[in-house]
Amino acid sequence: MSDLHIRHLNQAELARRWALNHRTLERWRWTGYGPCYLKIGGRVVYRLADIEAYEAAQLRNATNAVPASGLRPRGRA
Repeated sequence: MSDLHIRHLNQAELARRWALNHRTLERWRWTGYGPCYLKIGGRVVYRLADIEAYEAAQLRNATNAVPASGLRPRGRA
């Protein structure tokens, strides 16, 4: 897929998608949680592919199961 066709969501769009307050996404970025994001010229955007990968990593098959990501900060084991 061409880079020109990569879909991005801004913070407000992602907050609506997940029914979250936009401040939650800001806090996650500050603490290193959540999906990867791009910051270009002071503007924060999320690639749809990264959002979908993050969502897939959150799948659970039981209420006591830890998601695949474990909601750990990015870049840490």
